[in-house]
Amino acid sequence: MVMKNIPIGIQSFSALIEGNFVYLDKTDMIYKIANKKACYFLSRPRRFGKSLTLSTLKAYFNGQKELFVETKMATLEQKWEKFPILYFDFNSENYNSVDDVKSRISYTISKYEQTFGSVPYAKTLSERFESLVHAVHEQTGKSVVILVDEYDKPLLNNILKPELQDLIRAELKAFYGVLKTCDDQTKMAFITGVTKFSKVSLFSDVNNLKDISTDIDFSTLCGATEQEIHEQLDCYVQRMADCNNITKEECYKELKLWYEGYHFAEDTVDIYNPFGLMKALDLRKFSDYWFESGTPTFLVELMKKHNMVLSSLDNAKRTADQLSKIDNFNNDIVPLLFQSGYLTIKGYDNFLKRYTLSMPNKEVSEALPKFILNFNLPKNRNGEFDITNFIEDVYNGDCYGFMKRLCAFLADNSYQIVGETEVYFQNVFYLIFKLLGFYGEVERATSDGRMDAVVKTPQYIYIFEFKIDKPAQEALNQINSKDYALPYSVDNRKVYKVGVSFSSEKRKIAEWVKE
Repeated sequence: MVMKNIPIGIQSFSALIEGNFVYLDKTDMIYKIANKKACYFLSRPRRFGKSLTLSTLKAYFNGQKELFVETKMATLEQKWEKFPILYFDFNSENYNSVDDVKSRISYTISKYEQTFGSVPYAKTLSERFESLVHAVHEQTGKSVVILVDEYDKPLLNNILKPELQDLIRAELKAFYGVLKTCDDQTKMAFITGVTKFSKVSLFSDVNNLKDISTDIDFSTLCGATEQEIHEQLDCYVQRMADCNNITKEECYKELKLWYEGYHFAEDTVDIYNPFGLMKALDLRKFSDYWFESGTPTFLVELMKKHNMVLSSLDNAKRTADQLSKIDNFNNDIVPLLFQSGYLTIKGYDNFLKRYTLSMPNKEVSEALPKFILNFNLPKNRNGEFDITNFIEDVYNGDCYGFMKRLCAFLADNSYQIVGETEVYFQNVFYLIFKLLGFYGEVERATSDGRMDAVVKTPQYIYIFEFKIDKPAQEALNQINSKDYALPYSVDNRKVYKVGVSFSSEKRKIAEWVKE
């Protein structure tokens, strides 16, 4: 059997089909969307197939029947009617000003005006857009299809510049308001983006907006499912297994561990990150491909700015309303992390109507802590933070070696500490424990107090207690007086109790003791 090519970052439906690439068939959902008059909105993380979805819609409304011969669409569509399409793509610019946004919109409108003509008295972008829709409808005699890709890029690029963001929001709101004004002339509209800047603030004038981001019927529109992988990618999994000297079943388990775990609504099937999955199958190696393809630094800046305790990302609780928009990210960036793909739904409490969120898979849970930690390294340090020496010390029971390295790391980095010192130190420990790859807990509750952290290896258990501007011995005494080691009294592993004292003035570890 001749194997098809594996697509990496290909966003064009026609390029996939004509280039003999693997295509995970979503055309049954495309047909359902295309045949209902509405203004659709879909939020998904970057590189999850949003642009490919729009490209597939474009091919369908262009009547390109020949591209759909081997898809589900071939048995669903009989008419293959062609409709005029207006396609707005916000992917290609950086948007450092309102003028950049206006220029991008104006450029796209101008291309269509060359075909359908312009109205001299239409001055603003919204007026030109409205006039364009009317002209296309009148000249073709058909309803217009409007497709918008990455609508939120101008807003996300300026998420740390609220004043500029407000100006851009006002410009975009007027632009999208045309979707309501021209409702009679449009067949449908489809808007995609990573995040959901609330409908109230940006799409308030679009009264027929249908948000399918959490719609169970479209939960698998972007991404890959277990069934799709078994049905269409089984031979590639076997090839990857052979290259790694493991069984095909073991390879499936590893792929699931690394790239699956996404849920965009409760009670839905697991979704694989399509970019990470396809690249792993192509290169036949497990790695953090999606993460390394471009994680925005503003996420870390926001965490630092708001003194976010990173351990709170484990099993975070939020309601549907809280997750549905990111306009209030200054108070809560968990919705932003969820919509960006760094957290996902892991459970749902039907009584409280509240979601439990956590990191989706091994790729994110390993790469995100490393990214955050490296982002906080001193500016003059070359190379990435090497966790290997920490792993070796902890694994071998060398508590002195581990703490010596940690003291040196924090001393080098102390001048960069922003915000609350206690939160910073707690986050550093949390990140290091995550990167160690062992079972680590931060601020683990006990029946008589709390332990700040527990790390377990096959031969050792470490119990840490941290104090700010207090003697390290006081921290160690608390471990003993609260019997933090009692749960491990029947454990055969050696237990280390470590008391650590931080100096808020010097912003580093002042002293530490162990027992």
